[in-house]
Amino acid sequence: MNKINDITIVLVEDDPGHAKLIERNLRRALIKNPIITIENGRKALDFIFKKTDKKGKAELDSLLILLDLNLPEVDGYQVLKELKSNESTKHIPVIVLTSTEDQNEINRCYQLGCNVFITKPVDYSQFADAITKLGLFVLIVKLSNGEFDASVKENLSSVYGR
Repeated sequence: MNKINDITIVLVEDDPGHAKLIERNLRRALIKNPIITIENGRKALDFIFKKTDKKGKAELDSLLILLDLNLPEVDGYQVLKELKSNESTKHIPVIVLTSTEDQNEINRCYQLGCNVFITKPVDYSQFADAITKLGLFVLIVKLSNGEFDASVKENLSSVYGR
């Protein structure tokens, strides 16, 4: 498995304001990984599936996807379905980050294979806080040995003042 610094975050979000807010708050949570923003589902699938050849296989192993559901061209459900039904991409962690609180929609995402579902709060400060916590989660989810190392403990301490 890859080291946390080797992970590239692919943010699939059509709202430029939300995309900037998400990236800014991930940076505040001390996430230094590259973030690639893609504005629709079709472009996201094209980007990811271009990496399924032998040359790009290692790149697939170092992706983490933050996925909005309400996307133009190809919606997030279809993106999730295509990624999780393909042998080359089904291992890529997908965090659904969207505004719906409908339990049926949440269940549908988990049935399609999402790893985590996060509801975007409408209130700015709650949204910023949720993204900061997401940043901490991203730090933890891709650690090579699944245990806290000194840098994660330091990041958690600096964010929570402990």
